[in-house]
Amino acid sequence: MSWSFDDNLPIYIQIIQILKSNLACGKYQPGEKLPTVRELALLAGVNPNTMQKALSELERDGLVKSQRTSGRFVTDDKEKIMEISKTLAYDEIARMVERISSLGYPKEEIPKLLEKYLSDSSQKFPGK
Repeated sequence: MSWSFDDNLPIYIQIIQILKSNLACGKYQPGEKLPTVRELALLAGVNPNTMQKALSELERDGLVKSQRTSGRFVTDDKEKIMEISKTLAYDEIARMVERISSLGYPKEEIPKLLEKYLSDSSQKFPGK
């Protein structure tokens, strides 16, 4: 797991983003027990209070649930995880559209560029 942080955004928000991404890509499966706060804090190189704050936010969002004596677990709600995955994908698309638009391409041209890219890259990189 790669934990690199940007000084321009609070660390706990970045931790939330990293953990959401890990949930979306299947690093943590629905119902799976998460490492402890201390273990995650050690992995990330952050204060346990910062990790606790991030996990509390994920719990508030319904992505993580606490069981008093057993620790924290990923939600069993696969639809909620798919929703997070879709939201993250849309966020990436929005950033891509913004960057391409800043290069002078009208938004109407972007789908054509994407189609061309996908068809070209599938010829160059079979199996992708």
